Amino acid sequence: MAPPTPTTPLQLYRMPISGHCHRVELMLSMLGLPHELLDVNLLQGEHRRAEHLALNPLGQVPVLVDGTLVLSDSNGILVYLVQRYAPGSAWMPQDPVGLAQLQRWFSLAAGLLAPGIAAPRFAALNGRPVSEAAQATGKRLLDFMEGELEGRAWLLGGAAPSLADIAMVSYTSQAHIAGLPLAAYPRIAAWVARMQALPGYVPLADQLPAVAPVAP
Repeated sequence: MAPPTPTTPLQLYRMPISGHCHRVELMLSMLGLPHELLDVNLLQGEHRRAEHLALNPLGQVPVLVDGTLVLSDSNGILVYLVQRYAPGSAWMPQDPVGLAQLQRWFSLAAGLLAPGIAAPRFAALNGRPVSEAAQATGKRLLDFMEGELEGRAWLLGGAAPSLADIAMVSYTSQAHIAGLPLAAYPRIAAWVARMQALPGYVPLADQLPAVAPVAP
């Protein structure tokens, strides 16, 4: 039986420079799902407006709306999209070991990736000093990833990419902005290039959104 298709376009509330939002946008694009991108400018506090808090009381992005269903948390959304619209596909392993390995990458995406690459990248985009401690965390993660990719095309080691690759590629592709150039990590650089060559890949924005002037 063919997987279901959305009856109306899915709505993704996002901030374009956010890798958390980008990983969901990637999955929507690679699955070929009709969707609408709705920008939320966190720099102007739009995530604290009542209409956004009604979707996510934590005031965070991304938020995905699929009909009457509202979901937040990027990794949780990835699981939903694959289980709902691409069940049984290579994007999500079904065996216990594969699922455990996927969860490890989800934990790294929410753990070391956020403070080690996402945070110094955001500081650099804002013209602020980059923390050496944050860079040390990022280097620790990249060293680990470089080792994991030995003899592998994809993070879980299969013949095709999985949600682990989707969860990790956004911020990693712009590690150079955080002061961690991938020239020092040839396996990671090759992996990023493979991801970017996949049908449906869309790049992560690398410039902050414009901030409207405050009225006098």
